[in-house]
Amino acid sequence: MSRIERSHWRRTRTATASLVAVSLSALMLASCSSEEPAPQTATETVTPTPTADKGTVPEPELPTVWPLTGVAAESIEERPAIAVKIENTAAARPQYGLDKADVVWETIVEFDVSRFIAVYHSEYPTEVGPVRSVRPMDYRVVSPLNGMFVYSGGQSGILRELRADKNIQSLDETSGQSAMWRSSGRRAPHNLHADLAKFELLADSSHDKTPAEQFAFAETYEAASAVADGSAATALRLNMSSAAKPSWQWDSSKKVWLRSEGSSPAVVASGDRISATNVVVITAKHFDSGFNAQNNAPVPDYELTGTGEALVATGGKTIKATWSKKDNASPLTLSNDEGDSVTLAPGQTWVELLPAGSGSYTTD
Repeated sequence: MSRIERSHWRRTRTATASLVAVSLSALMLASCSSEEPAPQTATETVTPTPTADKGTVPEPELPTVWPLTGVAAESIEERPAIAVKIENTAAARPQYGLDKADVVWETIVEFDVSRFIAVYHSEYPTEVGPVRSVRPMDYRVVSPLNGMFVYSGGQSGILRELRADKNIQSLDETSGQSAMWRSSGRRAPHNLHADLAKFELLADSSHDKTPAEQFAFAETYEAASAVADGSAATALRLNMSSAAKPSWQWDSSKKVWLRSEGSSPAVVASGDRISATNVVVITAKHFDSGFNAQNNAPVPDYELTGTGEALVATGGKTIKATWSKKDNASPLTLSNDEGDSVTLAPGQTWVELLPAGSGSYTTD
């Protein structure tokens, strides 16, 4: 065999061996693939419980209510509370606009007569009156509203105290003359009237906002504290002074208390009866302010900071409470013996400031 032939034979043998090796490898792989796969050890898969993302939970929508009445509304206008000092002598009756107020405070002034501080927010009547002069206790009631206070005038010393309170925008017959007028139907000083829609236009930037809630209101009439837990009563009679003896009679058909002045039904100029959803009696110290009226008659004041006894009448029932007031700028709050808030029913509220010691009330 020649050298060339031997070289060719070696290459052929090598190629054949390689081909056989490749074929054997393929057969081995095919044989392995036809076998059952090796069993695997089972493992338990634990799916973690998802944790709620508190940040994505929507906040429940709170009901929109007027802050001074608790009455629901589709929207609340951004506007100030307007308090008005209103007379309550026989010459001043029947008054205008008292039935439209959100809250009315009754106070005892000199000569044992009463005067009102009527507070308006949910409704601005175009005629309120007769408007009269300020008294020392007024700014203690009005200050928490951070709004406007309308009056006819007052003694210089009392006016200084009132105007020193930066929570109050004071408007008298001079500064508010564009919204006030003298009626020809009565003699002065019982004939000064006010248009509250026009007074809103006089609000400055520090006193033109919606007031904070002054009393706590239940969401429903049935949930109000007196309705839920009170004692039945059909009448509330007050002896506030020798000249002021108002009373309230429960009207179950209308679910309101009806007011009387002594034995006479109390009405406004339209002839409508004065009524209230809630009547709150606040017993507070009544003292000589140091200011004097005609013939040196002492002008009284009330001590309205601290705590004292209260009675809440709602829904033909009454419940006793404790009133608290931190300072002049803080709202007066009501609580029970456990310290829980005493709530009112949505609607108009009258507050009777009963002089401690000399005043009294009875219920039937």
